[in-house]
Amino acid sequence: MSLKPALYALFLKDHVAEARIGAHDFERNAPQRLVINVALAIRGEAPTDDLADAVDYDFLRDAVAQILSDGHIELQETVCARLLAICKSRSSIAAVRVSTEKPDVYPDTLGVGCRMLWLAEDVSPAIVLLLFAD
Repeated sequence: MSLKPALYALFLKDHVAEARIGAHDFERNAPQRLVINVALAIRGEAPTDDLADAVDYDFLRDAVAQILSDGHIELQETVCARLLAICKSRSSIAAVRVSTEKPDVYPDTLGVGCRMLWLAEDVSPAIVLLLFAD
């Protein structure tokens, strides 16, 4: 019987950044708020109480800042895909759920957004679903 590796979750919740994003003319005139959420499934047991043994949340905030500093982005899908690629390049990360939301596009809507998910081949979707449940 094969045992699946232990996993634990880390997340960045409702991180708000100013972004030059959007395909519509009215979105090109000024930056707008972009709300970013990232959930990570980390391989292994929770680390010791030493930051050197942990995945630091700062890399997520830095990645968002870098992606958004590259100039105007047409689609939220582009932001999600770029953030997903950065996260899944780390060997300690077994699954990633990324979402973006623009809360100010339409006056009659709370937000419009995009969500993407990536799982390593050796990770059970059911376990990740439980781990990422809010």
